[in-house]
Amino acid sequence: MTDTSGEHSERFTQGSIVWPLLVLAGPLTASQLLQVAYNLTDTFWVGRLGADPVSALSFSWPFIFLLISVLGGMTNAGTILISQHAGAGNDDRLGHIAGQTMAFVGVLSVGVSALGAVFAPQLLQTIGAPTGTTVHELAVRYTRVIVLGMPLTSVFFVFMALLRGWGDTKTPMYLMALSVGLNILLDPFFVLGFASNPLFEWFGLGGLQESLFAVTGFTGYGVTGAAVATVLSRGVAAVVGLWLLFGGRVGLQLRLENLMLKLETVGEIIRLGGPGAIDQSTESVAAIVMTALIATVGTDAVAAYGIGNRFISLVWLPTVAMGMAVETIVGQNLGRGRRDRARRTVYVAITILATAFLVAGAITVLFARPIVGVFITGPEATSIINHGATFLQIVAPTWVIMASYHMMNGAFYGSGSTRMAMGIGVTTLWGVRAFAAVVLVLVLSLGATGAWYAIALSNVTAAIAGAIFFIRGQWLQDVLGDDSVEATARDVDSGAQN
Repeated sequence: MTDTSGEHSERFTQGSIVWPLLVLAGPLTASQLLQVAYNLTDTFWVGRLGADPVSALSFSWPFIFLLISVLGGMTNAGTILISQHAGAGNDDRLGHIAGQTMAFVGVLSVGVSALGAVFAPQLLQTIGAPTGTTVHELAVRYTRVIVLGMPLTSVFFVFMALLRGWGDTKTPMYLMALSVGLNILLDPFFVLGFASNPLFEWFGLGGLQESLFAVTGFTGYGVTGAAVATVLSRGVAAVVGLWLLFGGRVGLQLRLENLMLKLETVGEIIRLGGPGAIDQSTESVAAIVMTALIATVGTDAVAAYGIGNRFISLVWLPTVAMGMAVETIVGQNLGRGRRDRARRTVYVAITILATAFLVAGAITVLFARPIVGVFITGPEATSIINHGATFLQIVAPTWVIMASYHMMNGAFYGSGSTRMAMGIGVTTLWGVRAFAAVVLVLVLSLGATGAWYAIALSNVTAAIAGAIFFIRGQWLQDVLGDDSVEATARDVDSGAQN
């Protein structure tokens, strides 16, 4: 272990736990917000084309997220392996793991991309986009461009995952900011061209607009243009990420020989990443199922569900970020052999978030109606606000225990116990949610309120199951092989006092 690596790992394996958590979680939260900016930017500019293009995006996103989930589980394997090997001081393995993850996810993304492009029409129809309509046609175009760009996107995602495992969340944040900035610049031109682009009017450049349109006649690519802008902006970020990795400018050094796939390492990536891919895919499917069930109640209930989820996703960003931070710190401490510190990291994270969500949950319950009202106006608003307020008032009180579950889940992933995490997620969270919703909505005819209670119930059952497995401590086992045993034993002795 080199001095540089030692100093780096000691940031997370010695001293205060609170500060490393916040240092990692802060940039991760910002990155999550920037990711939201992608969707908001596309929706804003596509919204100027009319209702059908916006509907096309709404149908495309669940399908796209489902495909990304498959790749997401595998990229997460890179986070796990990098964090544990970094903690153990296995410097000679870091470049190999980074290259193998990059190459394997890249190959997998090509296959997923091809399948997604070929079967996009059928899968979008299954989700609910009616064939033979403008909405279906636009959704297919948008989806195909996004999925065909997934190999580039996957490079970007793997870069962020590897750096997160190493303990660097600032560089991915900067790269995400670059990508989002490019998307913001490209979107209006790729979507609207020069003819009807309001940017020129806003900046008093009407003359320039007329000249550009006269020369080019460019009217934009519509919905497809939004997809092209997203792929290009992420592609630029991917190229920069590769430049940083191959140049050794971010702590990890990638070489061409690291990209030659080795069966043993690929097997390890699949073993760790497969359960995560299933877990994330199940989450996407569960969201589709819940939307379909709520749709049996009425469109107002679906609108309220969408508004409530958008608000929750914003409130929930620090939890997602903190869970990722826990994953990294737990992984590095287990690689170092410091199991007690790994466990304490989870307790510290739970304490921070539980305090925050006690306040956030109480405020949400008290001001549920005004919160929903911010997102909807018009004659149909009253019914939607009623549904949405009830949704938040039922679900918000469970945020405290759900935040605790996510911190324990971060520990499971950081330790490499991905099958355990998948089992809990698929059964006690998404499984219970879907089953309870079917019973409460369709069998007992409780309407939208039944769906809200199903979500709250699944939050509780997942937290209870997570706590049981967390306390048992089976997750405190290293995923590293024999090459880490000597380093682990040495560091347990030398750092027991920390």
